[in-house]
Amino acid sequence: MAVTVGEVVALPVVQQGSPQILSGRRWSEPIRWLHVGGVADLSSLLQGGELVLTTGAGLGRDPQRYLEGLANAGALGVVVEVGASSASLPESLTARAEALDLALVALHRQIKFVDVTEVVHRRIVAEQYDEVAFDRRVHEAFTELSMRRASVTGIVDAAAGILGRPVVLEDLAHQAVAVAAQGARTAELLADWENRSRRSPTADGGPEQWTITTVGPRGEEWGRLIVPTPAGERGRVTMVLERASAALALNRMIERNTTGLHQQAQSGLFDDVLQGRLADEREAAARAHALGLRTASRYFPVVVRVDHARPAVDPLDAQRRNVSLLDAVSHTVNAAGHTGLFSTRREGEVAALIALSAARGGPDRALTDLGERLRHALHRIDGVTREVCAVGAPDAAIVDAIRGLGEAGHVAEVALAMPDRSRAYFQASDVRLRGLMALLRDDPRVLRFAETELRPLLERGVTADVDLLRAYLDLAGNKAALAHRLHISRPALYKRLAALGRTLGVDLDDAESMTSLSVALMVLDARQRIASPGLGENA
Repeated sequence: MAVTVGEVVALPVVQQGSPQILSGRRWSEPIRWLHVGGVADLSSLLQGGELVLTTGAGLGRDPQRYLEGLANAGALGVVVEVGASSASLPESLTARAEALDLALVALHRQIKFVDVTEVVHRRIVAEQYDEVAFDRRVHEAFTELSMRRASVTGIVDAAAGILGRPVVLEDLAHQAVAVAAQGARTAELLADWENRSRRSPTADGGPEQWTITTVGPRGEEWGRLIVPTPAGERGRVTMVLERASAALALNRMIERNTTGLHQQAQSGLFDDVLQGRLADEREAAARAHALGLRTASRYFPVVVRVDHARPAVDPLDAQRRNVSLLDAVSHTVNAAGHTGLFSTRREGEVAALIALSAARGGPDRALTDLGERLRHALHRIDGVTREVCAVGAPDAAIVDAIRGLGEAGHVAEVALAMPDRSRAYFQASDVRLRGLMALLRDDPRVLRFAETELRPLLERGVTADVDLLRAYLDLAGNKAALAHRLHISRPALYKRLAALGRTLGVDLDDAESMTSLSVALMVLDARQRIASPGLGENA
């Protein structure tokens, strides 16, 4: 901290002079320098911000004019050594000092001014050196972060660590996209964040005395960095926020063609919960609501998966697809009146935590409507051939609902391989045995079983035979219904089924054989997703 006028007067070496405070003006202001002078006019020797030490003789014949010269030069005050012979300076001089907004102190005992200047100047120089060292440390820290292409969260964490205070990065909609609590409780820090932020529009105002720095080039600002607590060292706080703002702007320029800032924040929340870094419900809820998720009695974990007609040819193509998918899902959810958080989990898959709006018919009707909207929206994306919407078990706790994304992802993976395309959304109860086979698909014993059951058929490489077996099992062995579906006569069907049974070496009318073959096909679907090109065309 800088040395103030009051701190100088409180020094032991000054107290030895029995100081009498005649004017307490400018008492808590920091002094730039301590000046010792005995001439009657110091105005040409001062630069402003000094505290002057002088003797009674230094006041000259016109003390009031002397004080006016100090005030005009920008001095903070004067300490006058009057000696034991004088009880005090004239009262008129005290009144004049107060009128000129100058500190005025009389010393009734003689002291060595050099001792005072040595102590004060050492502290001033040390303070200046400390400021320079702090500035250098901050500069080096953020330069290194920029060189390492640190994430937005890493930059905000660094700023909070340097200041030892919480730091929040928000977007233009006043949604907190990155938070470094620095020992504070995140839930309390972000409580009612949007409304509080709107009431603190500038760094100089606001009821909570926040320190605020905008982020982004002038005229293209895209966020604000905020220390949402009163800052004693506002200069240091502002300087750190400005350096962090520059690092964030550089990060934004580098990452402009990848994931948006808001999506990064939502993905970060999911990752923190799913990887065990965040388990506190109040903190998770505070972060989720600060990102725009509406408060609800239950939150639904949802996973949307799609298949494309062709694989991605390069990482940029995959990134473009994922961005299109994420935008389509988030826009559809918001357009339906719901709110949610969204994240791309892998190629062709978007995870979401959704707070449904109140609607007639309850959650089932709302989810059915949402699933149908998603189907229409996703089919407009170039190359999408199949889409599924899977919903996990809802939960009142945001942390538990996010953990439910694992179940929803499993359901989506299984549902994407299922022939049923009529459902608007899938739940765990819809995948049943097929879901179990999807979970066990990598077990060597399960793979060996499926290969043993289907090897004779697969070795022939005739897709129509696989399609025929699949259709026969889907209809639970109902040959009349199968003949009608394939538009062929029953005798022709019986002949094909008999040949199929001989190839497999099993009795297709046997219940156990049908069950075994059904399970084997489920395993095969989970591993390879064999899709029928159309039974009627190959029958």
